[in-house]
Amino acid sequence: MAATPDAHSNPIATTDQETPVNRSLAASLGRAAARAAEQTAGGAALLLICDPSDDRPRLRAAAGLDSPEQAREMSRSLMPLIQDVMTTAARQVREGDPANLPQQAGGVLALPLQADDGPCHGVLLVLCPREPSLAIAENAAQLASSAALRIDHEALRDRVRELEGKSSQTGNSTSQGGEEILKLSEALFAQDIELLQSQEKLGSVQKLKNDFIQKMSRELRTPLNSIIEAVISVLAGENENLSQAGKASLRSALDEGTAFLRTLQNILDLWRLKQGELPVSQQAVNFREVVEEAIFSVQDTLGEKPVVIEKKIAEPLPKLRTDLPKVNQILFLLLDNAAKFIEQGRIEICAEVLDDRLHCTIEDTGIGICADDQEFIFEEFFQVDDTASCDYRGAGLGLTLVRELLELMDGEIELSSEVGHGTRVGFTVPVTLA
Repeated sequence: MAATPDAHSNPIATTDQETPVNRSLAASLGRAAARAAEQTAGGAALLLICDPSDDRPRLRAAAGLDSPEQAREMSRSLMPLIQDVMTTAARQVREGDPANLPQQAGGVLALPLQADDGPCHGVLLVLCPREPSLAIAENAAQLASSAALRIDHEALRDRVRELEGKSSQTGNSTSQGGEEILKLSEALFAQDIELLQSQEKLGSVQKLKNDFIQKMSRELRTPLNSIIEAVISVLAGENENLSQAGKASLRSALDEGTAFLRTLQNILDLWRLKQGELPVSQQAVNFREVVEEAIFSVQDTLGEKPVVIEKKIAEPLPKLRTDLPKVNQILFLLLDNAAKFIEQGRIEICAEVLDDRLHCTIEDTGIGICADDQEFIFEEFFQVDDTASCDYRGAGLGLTLVRELLELMDGEIELSSEVGHGTRVGFTVPVTLA
């Protein structure tokens, strides 16, 4: 069972009114669910905990689903797995061996909310669009442990406050009561340190990822651009002195270098989107010129294939105002994807403006996409089969980037395909008339 591929990772408030949860704790659980959903790239997460007065786990936070109702329905359907995880965790506590290991059912990871040798407070469910990787399982385990520690911390804090309140009401505390408060305060301080260490570890993972992206941008793009410029310079200046084999080798190197640079740029753009570093801007756009530029840019991808690109642009198509670089990138990525997966036939580009929105479709007569793969086609690094990365150049990020760019621009995308008969991708974006 998995989440829908277009699910968001914002936390959904699901706390029941009859059993209120500390607001700070609720916010912390919501962040844990959001992080768990985000790392799955299109999946979802549910976090259920048990109240001290009720052993039945209740949904406290969710992310990656469309509504609290959907989250509750999902948790009800997974209740047998939830109960099994909690039963196993309780047995491990009794036997002195709390492993805090995830159980897996299909694309669902189920982890007990358990810190060290403490009790199991509930379950973190991570719903992955496809088989979860070891990295996802390890990160989810860290999130589950951190959430359990926070629950322990709040319970201990409440107990300290309760004892302190009783002491103030009586005017003085007994030796036994004062000793208990002291011990609990020491445990509370120790948990404060452990929580900080846990948050620091989670933060260091994010910082490591961000540092890697920045270094990749600097250390790979700069020399790669120099290599491409050098190859172009040799082909332009020494063309007559080169043998046919030499020209072919240099052109092949240029194609590979350009393709790698585009893949690298897609990774960087996707990262900047997730960091909120790609604001939407407005420029005057001549969409016909955008189409012509995209067609020119995919000629290297098409090569010598007997493929005809047809344009059907509704007349009159007015000049528009929208985000030119993003529309240009969306159209190129969709057209380039069509060019990769077609050996012969045609690619048709249609466009019109209706109700202040630009409607565009790219339809091809390529190999098509099977129904099972269509659900995940917009996910990061997804390839239609195990050999796709060898047969068709690319990292599986183009369509993911298209989806993210359209979401940023308040646009929409739809896809229909049939194996052996081609694929049709349509998108719309809001525009204003120039």
